[in-house]
Amino acid sequence: MRTRRTLLTAATVTAGLSLAAVTPALAGTAAGHPTRAAVAATAQGDPRDVTQRVADFYGAYIDSVWDNEDPAAGANAKALRSFYLSTAAQRKVTAYEAKQHADGILFAQNVPVKWKVAYTGSGAGHATSRVTLTWGDGSGAQVTRIDVQSDLKTKKITDLKQAG
Repeated sequence: MRTRRTLLTAATVTAGLSLAAVTPALAGTAAGHPTRAAVAATAQGDPRDVTQRVADFYGAYIDSVWDNEDPAAGANAKALRSFYLSTAAQRKVTAYEAKQHADGILFAQNVPVKWKVAYTGSGAGHATSRVTLTWGDGSGAQVTRIDVQSDLKTKKITDLKQAG
């Protein structure tokens, strides 16, 4: 009787371990659209930090233009511009888009796959952040940079220009 119980327990444990090993592999083959796993398990922010606000804007904006098939995406991108950019910056972006036929926030006609924002300095009531956009994956990926100026009092983005 004891031998049967031991064999049954061993068989159950072996089956469970086999299933645990096979399930992730099977789940990966069923995916129709590749997705990337989250790199960081947590994120945080501070609405008082102008560089963080630039990062929040670019993250939300890129999400909106990336998901351009979602009916709410265009309205969301427009609302983000209205909220995060000063009136003068909005006019400058609109003028760039009319002349260049490209997105005046990204300075491109397509959408980057990665972005990062770094504080680069402040003075005269403004802070400057450098936005780095990555276009594609792997060794062939291209990188562009945008300098973003923000008002320290209002936290609004007051200027965007392509970095040299």
